[in-house]
Amino acid sequence: MNSPVILVLVALAAIAVVLQVVLVFRKPRVDPAFRDDVIQGVERSAERAERTVREEISRNREESANALRQFREELAGTLKGAGDTLHQQLLSLTRINEQKLEALRVSVEDKLQAIQSDNATQLERMRETVEEKLQGTLEARLGESFRQVSERLEQVYRGLGEMQSLAAGVGDLKRVLTNVKTRGIWGEVQLGAMLEQVLHPEMYAENLSTKESGERVEFAVKLPGRDMERDEAVWLPIDAKFPMEDYLRLLEVREKAGGESAEAAARQLESRIRQCARDICEKYINPPKTTDFAVLFLPAEGLFAEVVRRTGLVEYVQRECKVVIAGPTTLWSLLNSLQMGFRTLAIQKRSSEVWALLAAVKTEWTKYGEVLSKVQKKLSEASDTLDKAQSRRRAIGKKLKDVQELPDTEAEALLRVEESREEGPA
Repeated sequence: MNSPVILVLVALAAIAVVLQVVLVFRKPRVDPAFRDDVIQGVERSAERAERTVREEISRNREESANALRQFREELAGTLKGAGDTLHQQLLSLTRINEQKLEALRVSVEDKLQAIQSDNATQLERMRETVEEKLQGTLEARLGESFRQVSERLEQVYRGLGEMQSLAAGVGDLKRVLTNVKTRGIWGEVQLGAMLEQVLHPEMYAENLSTKESGERVEFAVKLPGRDMERDEAVWLPIDAKFPMEDYLRLLEVREKAGGESAEAAARQLESRIRQCARDICEKYINPPKTTDFAVLFLPAEGLFAEVVRRTGLVEYVQRECKVVIAGPTTLWSLLNSLQMGFRTLAIQKRSSEVWALLAAVKTEWTKYGEVLSKVQKKLSEASDTLDKAQSRRRAIGKKLKDVQELPDTEAEALLRVEESREEGPA
C-alpha cells in the first residue's frame, strides 16, 4: 500500500473511535462500568489500529525500499546502457571527426601545395620581370650617371683650363700692376669707362689743358658756368692715381709683421697720397676755367678704404690741396648726381623755348580750326548734292520699273557698241 492510503485508514479509525466515545458520553445516565468497557474497547481498537498502521508503514517502507532498490538498479542499468551508447556514439563521432580532419588536412595540404607552387611560379615571373626592369633601369641610370659624370668631368676640365687661363691672366695682371706706367693706364681706362657709362660724351673731355703750362688732366667734367646764355663752361678735373706698391707693401707687412712695421708702411702710403694730391692741385686747378677743387680717383676699393681709415688724411687733402678723394663707388655716386643736375639745368634752359613753341602751336591750332570749318562746310554741300542725286536715281528707277532687264553679257556687249559709236564721230 501506498502511504496516502495508510493515512486515510488511520484517519477513519480515529474518527470511528471518536464517534463511539462521543455517543457513549452523550447518553444520559451512562453506566460507569459500561463506560469503562467502551473506553477499554476504544483503547484496544486504537491499539489495533496503531499496530495495523505500524505494520502497514513497515510493509510500506520495505516495499518502498525494494522499489527504490529496484529503481536504482534499473536506473543504473539504464544509465550504464546510455553511457555505453553515448561512449559508442562518442567513439564513432571521434572516428568520423578524425576521418574528416584527416581528409580536410589532406585537402588543405594539397591546396597549400598548389598555392605554394602557383606562388612560386608567379614569384619567379615577378622576379624575372623585376630583374629585367631593374637591369634596364640600372643600365639606363648607369648610362645617365656616366654621361653626367663625363659632362661634369668635361666641365671640370674646361674649368681647369679656364682656371689656368685665369691664373695666367692674374699673372699678366700682376705684371701689369707692378709696372707704374701700365698701372696708370689701367686707372685711366677704368675712369674713362665710368664716365662713358654715366655721362654723355658732350659732358666731359679727355686730356684737357687747364693751364698755360700745357699740363693736361686725364679727364674733366663740363659744368655749366655763370652765364648760361653764352654757354660758358667750368671744368672739374679728375685724375686717377694708383700707388699699388705702397698699398701692397702695407698689406704684406700687416699680414706678416704688424705693429710698428705696418704703421711705417701706412705712413709711407699716406705720404704718397699727399704728394699725389699736391701734384693735382698744382697742375690742374685753375679757377675760373676750372673749379676750385679737383677729384683724386683711386681705382681700388681696398686702397680707398685704407686711405679713408687714416685719421685726418682726407680732411688734410681737402683743406690744403683742394682735392676730393674718391673710390669707384664714391665717384659713381658723384657722377650720377652731376648727371641729375645737368638734366635739371637743361630743363630750366629749355623751358622758355617750350613756352614759345606752345604759343606757336596755339596760333596754328586756331588757323587749323578755321580750315576745318571750311572743310566741314564743303562736306555738307557735297552731302546735299549726293542726296539730290540719290533722289533722282530713285525717281528714274521708278520710271524704268516696267522695262525688262537684259542679261549681263548682252548688256555689256550693247554698251560697248554704243560707246564705240559715240567715240567714232568724235
